[in-house]
Amino acid sequence: MPVVHLIANQMVTPPLTTSPPLTTSPFLPTNSTLNPAAVAAVGFINDILNKIPLPLWAIYLIAVVGALLILLCCLCICIKCCCKKKKKKQQQKKNEKISMSDVNGKTTSALVQPDVADVDYGSTKKQRGKLLYSLDYNAAQSELNVGIKQADSLKAMDLGGSSDPYVKVYLCPEKSKTFETKVFKSTLNPVFNDHFSFQLSKASLLKSTVVMQVFDFNRFSKHNMIGELRLQLSSVDWNHVIEEWQDLGEPAKFEEEELGEICFSLRYVPSAAKLTVVILEAKNLKSMDMGGSSDPYVKVQLALDKRKWKKRKTSMKKTTLNPYYNESFTFDVTFEQIQRVNLVISVWDHDAMTRNDAMGKIFLGCEASGNQLRHWADMLSNPRRPVAQWHGLLTAEQVNSTLTLKKKIPLQSKLPFLKDR
Repeated sequence: MPVVHLIANQMVTPPLTTSPPLTTSPFLPTNSTLNPAAVAAVGFINDILNKIPLPLWAIYLIAVVGALLILLCCLCICIKCCCKKKKKKQQQKKNEKISMSDVNGKTTSALVQPDVADVDYGSTKKQRGKLLYSLDYNAAQSELNVGIKQADSLKAMDLGGSSDPYVKVYLCPEKSKTFETKVFKSTLNPVFNDHFSFQLSKASLLKSTVVMQVFDFNRFSKHNMIGELRLQLSSVDWNHVIEEWQDLGEPAKFEEEELGEICFSLRYVPSAAKLTVVILEAKNLKSMDMGGSSDPYVKVQLALDKRKWKKRKTSMKKTTLNPYYNESFTFDVTFEQIQRVNLVISVWDHDAMTRNDAMGKIFLGCEASGNQLRHWADMLSNPRRPVAQWHGLLTAEQVNSTLTLKKKIPLQSKLPFLKDR
């Protein structure tokens, strides 16, 4: 039997050996020779870690992610700085190549840099884009064909960093006809694929200049010109079709005087067969009187099948180049007729003693082009809703040569019994 020693009726057990308390911090120093300052720093870090209400592995993860983000930011900054230096070196090399043209043609750079005189050294002029066009002359039919293919990298004219481009084409010095392409919305690289024909003899061809102007369309303000091309046709080799890209230049300083602009709204109601034209206002009209002003009024005319049909006119505004009218005119036009009607808007200067003078003209309809056709199409696609737009006025000769109205209505339309004869 085991022997149990009792002292004062109490059982005595051997004492338990205790080990030093364990710490959960990984930063506890195990080397007793460490600097006291290091021991204090480690203790401070341990206190901070113990106060963070997160497990230790989460703290490690956050520290690693933060370090990676800092490294990524530093890497991006280094890459950006390198790209800037590389771009600067390329620009310096480019400038050095261009400056070689100053050696008066003694180097080979003169052979590969045509039109060196057109380079603006040290200028900050913005590029206006380039235009692809074609030229072809049919001598048998005395017909010049101008093709507007497409444009590229046009200058942004709108606040959104884009433009609404279209191209106007005409010949100088006659400028008997002016054509316009359709408008392309919100693009700097439009594809037009439009062709225009001019009746022109060979002798007139060699004296003419074709002008291609690229505009930015604005419905309620003046259209801004992006750039233009002027080509003297006497210098063109007509033995083959010309098709090439050219950079757009600044508008010519000697461009003809402006005839002004007019704003009006169109509204068509198919169910009621009513066409309503509201002449709103005009601005920057041409001065026709000695005092530097005019007395303008507006004629509104409908032509059916290219024959004069109906007409009305506004009141006359005294001594102003910026008249305000806000006058409405309603015409009965069936849906079948609206496809064959042309609307002619003309501004006239009233003279009490002499004949009234034409100040500008414009026509709209299914046979129109450019902004005029766009306005007409917007009216037809939005029935019962008025559509307003500004238009630049053209000369009466330009409109008349394009529209070619017939002055008199045949007697058959007035006297039906003559149709059987």
